[in-house]
Amino acid sequence: MDEALYIFKRIVEHSSMNKAAQSLNLSQPALSRKVSKLEHELGAPLFRRIGKRLELTRIGQLTFEYAIEQERLYLKYLKTVAEFKETGRSSITIGASLTTLQTTLPDLIALLRESHPEIDIKAITGKTHEIVSFVKEHKVDIAVIASHLDDSYVQCTPLFDDHLILVMPRSLMLPEAKQLDVHDLNKIPMILFSKGTWYRLLTDELFEAYQLTPEIRMEIDSFEAILRLLHTFRAGALLPKSYLRPQLIADNDLDIYPIPQLEGTKRTTSLIHADPNTLDVAVRNCIQDIATFYHRQA
Repeated sequence: MDEALYIFKRIVEHSSMNKAAQSLNLSQPALSRKVSKLEHELGAPLFRRIGKRLELTRIGQLTFEYAIEQERLYLKYLKTVAEFKETGRSSITIGASLTTLQTTLPDLIALLRESHPEIDIKAITGKTHEIVSFVKEHKVDIAVIASHLDDSYVQCTPLFDDHLILVMPRSLMLPEAKQLDVHDLNKIPMILFSKGTWYRLLTDELFEAYQLTPEIRMEIDSFEAILRLLHTFRAGALLPKSYLRPQLIADNDLDIYPIPQLEGTKRTTSLIHADPNTLDVAVRNCIQDIATFYHRQA
């Protein structure tokens, strides 16, 4: 951690130049010179001196918050180094929204295990806004979400575009019904993903845009459960293209119905993370490998 920031942080924590100097084993004039040098570099005062009391300026408050974050990152770095020296391994924590947990996370983990076998992988899931907060708070190193994010505190790399597809049990398929229109969804009982997710938002937007009112048999937050229940309820489902791999379709005895209007339900799956300068080298390498892999698939 930068020495000047560390000294400044101790002054704020002690609320006293004299007490901070004693704790740092420095003379008060030497401490004052270091603070003055930092203020000169920033081009702004850090303190207002009100009698014997020190009060932070707005720049001082921002610098104090930055110093806290830098110390946290430095301690994390030391911990990572110690773990690697002891075990020869490092770790990465990945965040995933509820939908990417089932569609993208398995492939992403498989990619990292193949390209970085020396890294231990952990995962945290949650709703999209929760995952974004985890990235900002450095509770996760990277995350995948089913949307594009415009946030100055988070870097966002689009990985691929996705859209909804209608699937139904093969036993319900009629040869003459292979070409459907979006309004035919009104005639099909449906199992939908639970409310509060990006794919349910896409579905609701579709229904509203085309004034559709299909019969909803069930709402559930698991793609796997939806697939298992389609035969039971003799229903269809709107699921993301990225999830519906050919083997999955075959194993569940399903068929896909092409509906041109569904191609407009586009959603971008993205990789998000904090400023790379605040991340470990191993994490930065993983980010580069993930971006390269998906861009090659495009």
